[in-house]
Amino acid sequence: MGKTIAQKIFASHLVDTPFEGTNILKLDRVFCHEITTPIAINDLVDRKMDKVFDPTKIKAVIDHVTPAKDSKCAMQEKILREWAGRNNIKDFFDIGANGVCHAIFPEKGFVRPGFTVIMGDSHTCTHGAFGAFAAGVGTTDLEVGILKGVCSFREPKAIKFVLNGKLPEGVYAKDVILFLIGRIGVNGATNCVTEFTGPVVDAMSMEERMTLCNMAVEAGATSGICFPDMTTVEYLWPFIKDEFASKEDALKEYSKWVDDEDAEYEKVYTYDLSSLEPVCTINYKPDQIKKVSEMKGTKVNQVYIGSCTNGRLSDLRVAAKILEGKHIAPGVRGIVSPATPKIYSDALEEGIIKIFMDSGFCVTNPTCGACLGMSNGVLAEGEVCASTTNRNFNGRMGKGGMVHLMSPATAAATAIAGTIVNSENFKG
Repeated sequence: MGKTIAQKIFASHLVDTPFEGTNILKLDRVFCHEITTPIAINDLVDRKMDKVFDPTKIKAVIDHVTPAKDSKCAMQEKILREWAGRNNIKDFFDIGANGVCHAIFPEKGFVRPGFTVIMGDSHTCTHGAFGAFAAGVGTTDLEVGILKGVCSFREPKAIKFVLNGKLPEGVYAKDVILFLIGRIGVNGATNCVTEFTGPVVDAMSMEERMTLCNMAVEAGATSGICFPDMTTVEYLWPFIKDEFASKEDALKEYSKWVDDEDAEYEKVYTYDLSSLEPVCTINYKPDQIKKVSEMKGTKVNQVYIGSCTNGRLSDLRVAAKILEGKHIAPGVRGIVSPATPKIYSDALEEGIIKIFMDSGFCVTNPTCGACLGMSNGVLAEGEVCASTTNRNFNGRMGKGGMVHLMSPATAAATAIAGTIVNSENFKG
């Protein structure tokens, strides 16, 4: 019987099977940030085990509340900062060099096809876009990963999405993943790895594939994975060019991380997306969606563009093109947070930041803050936000607030109109 990509990665990293169905895997990367990691650090210190398995394989960043907004946040950052110093973790990104974890780590070339990656963050599945097995874990698993470089997982089941056709103009990766979650539900991929395949995925950039995989967890998936191809190689080439004689050699090596033709799946979903329309969420679950055209006229108080889902340069370019020469509606707060310093710098050089500011947006430093209602864009009770983030849970961006998830294009158009509306990019 053939294997899925996750099964191949598991087999190549297997250290032990202490119980039937339980796999202890060797880790290639352990990612850390200041919200979940300090708990693990403090416990290791209390146990007199303040050490790491390999400082070159641990990457850390301060990204959720940056700079600190109060003493509690400052202490979390201090714990991570001092731990990184004590344990010689060179790839620690402090204030000024920091960015959203699931944007800055790929940007630095830290993820490769076939890797195993964990982090104390549910959207770690983002990194599966590179053909890696990447999963969010709890504090205990994170602590063991930091100390021993291993993690325990159940035998992976897999769900395959075959996405056929060609996306209409003005329809984006965010629309695709919201559509898929809407079809299978928030529990539709629980304890499974979701593979995204087909012509639509093949045509996507790495940034778009990261958007797909980022929200796999919103359907309950342990990880989302795209198969590595030349697009993957091109993205990684600045970091791997000394390892391979040519891009073709790299592709040949990475091409082993695909599924076998006779691999078995829990389910296979096939969709033709040629007539897909932009969508957005309603209510408080990511699987509760409607076409944007059906939400026309829904008033918003705030528009947020950023996050690990849609804060990359390509996202900002799309939004800026729509905003250029226009101004956001009266009574609407526009907030944009480029996901990393490099993205911010590139957007500045391209004139994108000026477009946002001229249109009335507030441009903030790279941060996760608004997405989970911690800083830089928290909602008041009764307020509505059109957001490019990944969760619309009740109270997610502020107690009593409503969040409608959508693409950067829809968010930009909504900021101008003051109500949810399709962007001019969509001709349907």
